Parts: sequence; C-alpha cells; structure tokens
Amino acid sequence: MIRLKLSCQALLALSLVAIMTTATAGGGAVAQVEIIKFKFLPQVISIKAGQTVRWVNREKRQYHSVWFEQLGDPESDYLFPDDTYERSFDSVGEFPYRCGPHPEMTGIVRVE
Repeated sequence: MIRLKLSCQALLALSLVAIMTTATAGGGAVAQVEIIKFKFLPQVISIKAGQTVRWVNREKRQYHSVWFEQLGDPESDYLFPDDTYERSFDSVGEFPYRCGPHPEMTGIVRVE
C-alpha cells in the first residue's frame, strides 16, 4: 500500500514537470496544453516557429473546442474527454484562441 501511494505521488510529480516543461518547449517537440476545470493550462504557451501544440481535454464529462477565431480559422471539432487537437505554427507572433462553447475560456500561443 505504501509503495502504491509513493508511486502515485511520483507519477503526479512527473506529470506536473512534463506540463511545466512544455509551457516553453523548444525545437521540434510537441508542446501540450491541458484542458482542466474549464481552463487552458498553461493559459499562455511559448513555442518556436514550426512547432506544434497539442490540446488534451482532461475533463471527466465536458466537451470543449479550440478556436483561433481572430485568424479566421474554423472552430476545431469538439474535444470530448481524452480527445486531442493539434495545430502547427509557422509564423512568429501571438495567437489568441478560445473555446467555442465556453468563450470565457481563453489562451494565447506565443510563437518566437
């Protein structure tokens, strides 16, 4: 029982490190944004031009989307729990996005 508890704590710690690392991912790595409790985490992610960002819905029941409305992009398909969406960024700049069904959920992809 103690071993299992320690293993769960270690897994949680590693997961948090992975999330923090991807917040400023460089090179060709896929950066990740998690959707948790009606929030994009991290809310602002910095990447290099040419990189891809992956959004993962970690909600238990709720669906969301990723929509770069200001760019004129179509809204992504709805992301149900554990679904993912990926988008690559070739141009430098700041790209705001939001969740289609929940417009108060916003984020920014900062491309350097």
